[in-house]
Amino acid sequence: MNYELIDSGEGRRLEKWGGYLLDRPDPQIIWKKSLSPEEWEKVDAYFKRISEDKGIWDIKTKIPEKWELAHSDVKFFAKLSPFKHTGIFPEQSTQWDYIYENVKAEKREVKVLNLFAYTGIASLFAAKAGASVTHVDASRPAVTWANENRALNDENWPIRWIIDDAIKFTAREIKRGVKYDAIIMDPPAYGHGPTGEVWDFNSDFPKLLTNCKELLSENPLFVIINAYAISSSSITLANTLNDYFGKLGGKIENGELTLKESSGGRLLSTGIWARWSK
Repeated sequence: MNYELIDSGEGRRLEKWGGYLLDRPDPQIIWKKSLSPEEWEKVDAYFKRISEDKGIWDIKTKIPEKWELAHSDVKFFAKLSPFKHTGIFPEQSTQWDYIYENVKAEKREVKVLNLFAYTGIASLFAAKAGASVTHVDASRPAVTWANENRALNDENWPIRWIIDDAIKFTAREIKRGVKYDAIIMDPPAYGHGPTGEVWDFNSDFPKLLTNCKELLSENPLFVIINAYAISSSSITLANTLNDYFGKLGGKIENGELTLKESSGGRLLSTGIWARWSK
């Protein structure tokens, strides 16, 4: 992937996104920077916080509204958002590869459900591998962005776009008798559905897994959870997955989502993951 974590330190990340060098905040980074101030000053854009969850970009050079990145021949757009994000979480690239390889290995039609699916890169990899994908997110702008990413690949990949609350949607799918062979989700710590529904990870995650268990087919492949800022460890995710899917056999794995600096070689932990697989 044409992304690089160049350096980190003192609450900031120095990253190369395609042809653009960005400086973004990350409060967990309490160690020192490896590179000189002169190297950090070469940035094309610097994110400044103006509130707890929003900020502005101080753009030093001309940056387009969106620009193209790619991983394993799948293309997608990066954009500068007011929440410091670019629409891409490169630390999930190992999950994208896992999704592609495991769906591709199946010599049958595979149905994949992607919840809290954001800009849809996991959806793209599942669809590229031949899956029929249902992509669900509560944010209309995020779903629009995901659709733009599919169009960028000039492929008629079978992706169904849904703007909905994850718990409500999965409950309706159960009533409709729909089944899925694989489920992916990136649940936030807190969030809101399209009609004001409130999501709280600690209270709602078990409810969602209850629904997901009902939605799994008789020959399921995997359930993948990626999570950020939930004040829990990957062990918590693994234990909870075991409650709902452990009796199906298979195995449960868990770990941290990390990025490795190209300058100092340090690992930056950005989130956690857990996965059940057959």
